[in-house]
Amino acid sequence: SDLAHVHDMQGRAHDGLDWLSGRETSWTHCNNFRFHVWWHRALLHLDLGQYDMALHLYDRDIRAERTDDYRDISNAASLLMRLELEGVNVGHRWDELADLSERRADDGCLAFADLHYMLALIGGGRETAVARLVGRMAAARMDAGEAEAIIAQPGASAAQGLAAFAAGDHQQAWMHLSSVQHDLPRIGGSHAQRDVFVRLTIEAAIRSGRLDAAESLLAGRQAMRGGAWDGYADRRRHLIAAARDAARQGH
Repeated sequence: SDLAHVHDMQGRAHDGLDWLSGRETSWTHCNNFRFHVWWHRALLHLDLGQYDMALHLYDRDIRAERTDDYRDISNAASLLMRLELEGVNVGHRWDELADLSERRADDGCLAFADLHYMLALIGGGRETAVARLVGRMAAARMDAGEAEAIIAQPGASAAQGLAAFAAGDHQQAWMHLSSVQHDLPRIGGSHAQRDVFVRLTIEAAIRSGRLDAAESLLAGRQAMRGGAWDGYADRRRHLIAAARDAARQGH
């Protein structure tokens, strides 16, 4: 997975897929870690715009076993959200993740888990559960141990941003999500795993008309990826250019 992660972070999707091809047997028996390797593979297809292949891997491998382990829910929810940001209709796939996340949403163990439950709940349109989870995270105390302190901040602000994004309030989404960008590593996980939240922040910037801010975030993301440009960033750059053209023509 480390090598798959490197290929993703360096924007080398073709190299990553070449490296992973034919090695499937080496991780097939690796408990739920294998779902994470398939997730990395799906991200490489996503980068290349091969959305059908990413969905195929989702159905065949990533959610082959519908476990309620937060790591497996995280893989699944973050991939579906990335696909939706590219305009892909993922259909009913949110439903089982949202069901599991509703049952897990009161665990309150890790901000990383909570924020992925949020992705599943907003994907599944579970507004009551979203409000409950945001409320529970906002009530977390900064003085109650490290895990709960991270749920309180940056967790709660990120959750409020996700809820606002789901409600179509991109101004509020931007306000909350941009405020925690520098703090986000505290939730844990890898750069690749946290990238879904960076993408949502960039999306909130574009959709609220903050095109310079979106470009700045894309540049920061590229720098963190060793200067590599990827398919996602390329597609967003075109979106920003189109929005600027539309604004000029509107004047």
